[in-house]
Amino acid sequence: MRPSPAVPSRAAGLVFCAVALAALAGCAGAPPFAAPPPLSPSVVADARIVAAHSRLECVTYARHETGIEIFGDAGTWWDRARGHYARGAAPRPGAGMVFAPYRGSPGHLAVVRRVVGPRVIVVDHADWLNDGNIHIGTPVADVSPNGDWSRVRVWYSPGVAWGLRSYAIDGFIYPSPLVADTLGASLDRG
Repeated sequence: MRPSPAVPSRAAGLVFCAVALAALAGCAGAPPFAAPPPLSPSVVADARIVAAHSRLECVTYARHETGIEIFGDAGTWWDRARGHYARGAAPRPGAGMVFAPYRGSPGHLAVVRRVVGPRVIVVDHADWLNDGNIHIGTPVADVSPNGDWSRVRVWYSPGVAWGLRSYAIDGFIYPSPLVADTLGASLDRG
């Protein structure tokens, strides 16, 4: 005679539900980030992905487009810029936007092309999500609680929607001759 398969008891099901709810409650304690704003069609009209002739990394692209002569992983640029380039919290056309390293990634760099409003900019960048391509006209939204550009969400062109994840930003590096505190937005985040 074969033993019957184990059937979870009602108590085991309740324990599972309690553990799942406790795990979800931990998510509720995460800092609240503003939802990205809706975008007008004119802001996303130029967002596209261009195939690079060969795999292109974000640092190579950012260095070429900004003229900022910093080398090393993207996540090291913020500290390496200290004393060589003005740095700040305000996005400006031509500035390098430094994404902090996350989940084992070496960070990321983007080039600010235009400021759409106080919480939306358009950037160009390469190798987003490790694809090796150039992303042109990509909207980026400040979703930080204080509106200080410390956390952003990035437009996902293939999906024609905001990406699901938010990213910590170290700040913006301004190529010469821009000065960080011209508009009173100088910041030294460390």
